[in-house]
Amino acid sequence: MLNITNNRIDHLLSLSKYKSNTVFTKKETYLVIRKIIAIVGIIVLIFLFLPWTQNVSGSGFVTTLKPYQRPQTIHTAIPGRIEKWYVQEGDFVKKGDTILYLSEIKEDYLDPNLIANTDSQVKAKENAANSYELKAKTLDLQINAIENEKQLKLKQAQNKLEQAHLKVKTETADLEAVKTQLTIAETQYNRTIALQKEGLKPMTAVEEKRIKWQEMQAKLVTQENKLLASQNDVLNATMEINRIQVEYNEKIAKANGDKQTALSSKFDTEAQVNKLKNQYTNYQIRSGLYYVTAPQDGYVNRALQSGLGETIKEGTSVVSIMPANFEIAVETYINPIDYPLIHKGEKIRVWFDGWPTIVFSGWPGISYGTFGGIIVAKENFISENGKYRILIAPDPNDKVWPKELSIGAGTHTMALLDTVPIWFEIWRTLNGFPPNFYKPTTSETKK
Repeated sequence: MLNITNNRIDHLLSLSKYKSNTVFTKKETYLVIRKIIAIVGIIVLIFLFLPWTQNVSGSGFVTTLKPYQRPQTIHTAIPGRIEKWYVQEGDFVKKGDTILYLSEIKEDYLDPNLIANTDSQVKAKENAANSYELKAKTLDLQINAIENEKQLKLKQAQNKLEQAHLKVKTETADLEAVKTQLTIAETQYNRTIALQKEGLKPMTAVEEKRIKWQEMQAKLVTQENKLLASQNDVLNATMEINRIQVEYNEKIAKANGDKQTALSSKFDTEAQVNKLKNQYTNYQIRSGLYYVTAPQDGYVNRALQSGLGETIKEGTSVVSIMPANFEIAVETYINPIDYPLIHKGEKIRVWFDGWPTIVFSGWPGISYGTFGGIIVAKENFISENGKYRILIAPDPNDKVWPKELSIGAGTHTMALLDTVPIWFEIWRTLNGFPPNFYKPTTSETKK
C-alpha cells in the first residue's frame, strides 16, 4: 500500500498474503519504483515538448510523367478479319513495326483492283475536264473571229452608208443645177416668144427653146428620181448596219452560251475529279490501315484479341503496349481536408512498396528508404475514390529513384508541413482538427 490515507484497512484484513503489499512495504523497493515513475513522467513531459513535423500522407502508385509514356492500347481504325499475327506477348517492337494484318470485310472495298480502277476514273475525268477547257478556249477563238468579222462587216456597211450620203449630196447638187438650168431654159423660152411676137425671132427659135425647156423639165424629174434613189440607199445602208449588228450579236451570244455550257461542264467534271481523288486517297489510306503498327517503341504487354479469322469491329482494342522510354512519376491521392495544404512545386517524400523503408512521419530526418519528389500537378476536381489526385516527379536535387521500379507499383507519400510540439499534434489529432495552414517558401518567393 502507498499509505497515503488515514483510513487504513490493514486492521480489517491480512495484507501479508498479497505480493504487491510485500513489495511496497519494503522501503528500498518503493523508492526505486517511485524514481522510475518520476523518470518516466519527466521523459514523457519532455517528449511532449519535442518538435513534430506535421505532414499530409497519401497513397498511390507509380506512373509516368507524360501521358504518351503511359501504357496504352492499340485500336483498329477499320473493321476487318484477323489474317496474321506478327508479335507475341513480351516482344519488343519499334515504332512502325507491324503487329497484325487485317483483311477487308466490307463489300464496298472487296475489289482487289479498287485503287487502280479509281485511279483510271480520276484520269478519265481529268481528260474530260481538259476537253471541256479546250472547247471553251476554242469558243473564245470563235468569239474573237466573230467579233473581227462583225467589225469588218460594220466597217464595210458604214463605208457604204457614207458613200450613200455622199451620193445624196451629189444628187442634191445636180438637182439644184438642173433646177437652175430649167429656170434659165424657161426664161430663154419666154424671152424668145416675146421676141418672136415682135418679129425679131423666127418661129424655129421658139421651137428650139421650147424643146430645151421641156428637156430640162424631164431632166429635173430624172434628177429627183436619182435623189430619191440615193436617199433610199442611205436607208438601206443604215438598215444593213443594224442587221449586221443583230446577226453577229446573235452569233456571239450563241458562242458565249456554248462557252458557258462548256465551262459549267468543266467545273462539274472538276468537282467529280476532286471527289474521285478524295476517294482514291481514302482507299490508299485504308489499304495502309490493314496493317496495325506500333505507335512508338515499347513492349507488348498483352494481346487483347486472339485467333485467326476472327472478325473485329472498328476501334477494337488489339494489344496493350508499354513504352520503352518513359520518365517515372508517382500518382497519389490525398484527403479533401488536406487539399489546401498542398501546393505545386512543393517538395514531398516518397517510398515504394517492396523497397526497404523505415519511416518516422514526424521526424523525416531519421527516416530511411524515402526519396525526394516535387509536386508538378494537382487536380482541381475530386476523383471517384473521394480524394484529390496529385502528380509527383523525382526531385533532381535528391537521390535518384530506383531503376527497378515498375509502372503500377504501390507508393506512399508524405508532404512535410509546419513543425509543432508533440503535445499540440496529439491535441489536434484528438480534436480532429486539420494541420496548420501552410504556404511553402517557394510560393512566396515567386509571388
